Amino acid sequence: MAEAGTLVYDATDKVLGRLASHVAKELLSARKAGSPLRVIVVNAEHAIVSGPRSKVFADYDFKYKLNHPRKGPFFPRMPDQIMKRTVRGMLPYQKNSSGRNAVRDLRVLIGQPANLSGEELPDGHAWGDTIHLERPLPLKFVRLGEISSSLGVDATRWGGQ
Repeated sequence: MAEAGTLVYDATDKVLGRLASHVAKELLSARKAGSPLRVIVVNAEHAIVSGPRSKVFADYDFKYKLNHPRKGPFFPRMPDQIMKRTVRGMLPYQKNSSGRNAVRDLRVLIGQPANLSGEELPDGHAWGDTIHLERPLPLKFVRLGEISSSLGVDATRWGGQ
């Protein structure tokens, strides 16, 4: 864990589950240690989900249509919200307050804001350690932005293709 108050992760070409579990572990361990740590994940639409395209699209379509369309519970369609929901699923969100507070310390962004681009970050921010997340791209994968588009999100809303 870094001494900085905020860790920044770039989700480009990172497997969604691996990145989400790493972020969840960072948030929970900081919360239990009592240190104020925030995590920002940028470029959420470029994270990848491994597997054949047809199966991945079918799985996410099933999750989206699982419940009542007006009464809920609702499954997110935007790429940043899908990633946040994935991290939330790896935390004890409903069991205790440390999980709920850890989710409050997480920010997931579509794209990369100007102040977080490049190697220079604002004071109190540091790049998160992703050495063990760096892997070659799988043969079959789908980007989170494509999944959002297949769920019916207009890609111009978040700057996608």
